[in-house]
Amino acid sequence: MQTITIIEIIVAILLIVAILLQNRGAGLSSTFGGDMGGYYSKRGFEKFLVRFSVVLAAAFIVLAIANLILASRLP
Repeated sequence: MQTITIIEIIVAILLIVAILLQNRGAGLSSTFGGDMGGYYSKRGFEKFLVRFSVVLAAAFIVLAIANLILASRLP
């Protein structure tokens, strides 16, 4: 059970980093409507980060469920 918990923590940290690397705007100006750019398709590293985040989120959910199942079986 300890191994699953450690893997889950590592996946959570990687997920946080992957989400924080997805830069939408250019600083504080985009918060107040300074970024008026239209929609565009994701390419290259940005596309990789989105897919990597989805995979990490799915892995985190699977690990959390597995951790719950294993914890309920222990006395």
